[in-house]
Amino acid sequence: MTGRFLVVGIGPGDPELITRKAERLIRAAPVVAFHAGVRRESHARRIAADLIPAGAIEEELRYPVTTGTTDHPGGYVGALADFYDSCEARLAAHLDAGRDVVLLAEGDPLFYGSSMYLVDRFRDRFPVDVVPGVPAFAAAAATIPAPLVRQTDVLTVLAGTLPEPELARRLADTDGAVIMKLGRTFPAVRSALAAAGRLEGALYVERASQPEERWLPVADVDAGSVPYFSLIVVPGDSARPASTDRMRAAPTRVDWAETARPEPEMLRFGTKPQPAELLVIGLGPGPDGWLTPEASAALGEVEHVVGYAPYVNRVPQRPGLRRHASGNTVEVDRARLALDLALRGERVAVVSGGDAGVFGMAAAVFEAAADPAHPEHATVPVRVLPGVSAVQAVAARAGAPIGADFAVMSLSDRLKPWPVVERRLRAIAEADLVLGVYNPASRSRRDQVVAMQKILLEHRSPDTVVVVGRDVGRAEESLTVTTLGLVDTDSIDMKCLLIIGASATRVEPNGIVWTPRWVD
Repeated sequence: MTGRFLVVGIGPGDPELITRKAERLIRAAPVVAFHAGVRRESHARRIAADLIPAGAIEEELRYPVTTGTTDHPGGYVGALADFYDSCEARLAAHLDAGRDVVLLAEGDPLFYGSSMYLVDRFRDRFPVDVVPGVPAFAAAAATIPAPLVRQTDVLTVLAGTLPEPELARRLADTDGAVIMKLGRTFPAVRSALAAAGRLEGALYVERASQPEERWLPVADVDAGSVPYFSLIVVPGDSARPASTDRMRAAPTRVDWAETARPEPEMLRFGTKPQPAELLVIGLGPGPDGWLTPEASAALGEVEHVVGYAPYVNRVPQRPGLRRHASGNTVEVDRARLALDLALRGERVAVVSGGDAGVFGMAAAVFEAAADPAHPEHATVPVRVLPGVSAVQAVAARAGAPIGADFAVMSLSDRLKPWPVVERRLRAIAEADLVLGVYNPASRSRRDQVVAMQKILLEHRSPDTVVVVGRDVGRAEESLTVTTLGLVDTDSIDMKCLLIIGASATRVEPNGIVWTPRWVD
């Protein structure tokens, strides 16, 4: 019978934070294993030292390298792969001999822990049990002390090794955050916090729960003194305390509910601000090169960006920019938020992919501004900045299929009944117009594209040219030229845009698709 591989979380440093289950397993372990850094005492062993039986076999798993360079022919990755191969062989020998092995894991074993790599290797060979432990970020929050999040706040745990722009974007998009893996990454992390507008109120915690623990505002930390056992806590808005003599004020960020109406005090004392101009900006289909200089300059000046999350994520984070991302079917709610912010004199941009006026946020903003339930919104000046539309991008990749008269439709029936869609499809087909089709299909809406094909074939030849553009402008871009009779409707989804040619649309031998400007 083989032994059991037991991975035991022993918490962040204070031996009194070891769980009763972990203590029981360690005290009974015939073999105790633990990781150790290069030329350093094992932190895990130090935490559990008083629990290790006198007769236990100890297996120290000392890393060949932690950071920096190595002369291993496979580099850092190769050195660690060889190290884990060695660890696997040493511990497997005990397990094959029927001896249970307890691997000590700092914090929680499966939360940024080294032990997970051995769990991956052993789970199909031996019985594996994992005992959770108190993670370091929980001890850090208790050290401050400050709640991380409350109610509907979102907590994001981030690695400090992320690229600085990505780290800044994610910090700006969340309520509360924990940043792990500091050390030499600290200067870039601090820069990302500043770019996200989250530096003020961010707290640095070092060696949480250990005798040497300390904490202070991130802005006051000496970057040259940051050890591996440190992290940063950014409390969420609703979690920040009203006052404390040990904590600086937490960052001020706009909350959707809190910004829903102008401040009552402003109105009471006659200091109502003048509404700011609200910008509605088309970001283009994807590549930075397709963002217009006008749009880029405007995004560099606004204080708030509002939009569907994937589009908001495309706006580079910078100091002073606040981001308000939401789901895909709340366009009017987004527009109302933006109008409310503009009423307060805030500089706001509502962003859309492609052109904001083509099935984008421009119409939603004007719809919200015209709502009689909120007459104050009509006082906000709105300006729409054009962008490259998806139909233009797909057409350009194909050649010039919309070089003559054409129509554009959305196949979604979320905002209009399907009989209306059918009637318009027939009218376009009878008029022999090139047709650009947005939103052709989704996971829950598969029948419409088949029905569209059937309707068009009642008026068009099966040989009618069809262009299927998928993710045009992105790394996974594809362009397929086919015919109305042969188009594979099963492969079409929301990432696709279709261009269905007129009777005159042609395909050249080199694959170029174009529609003549003249009509015979």
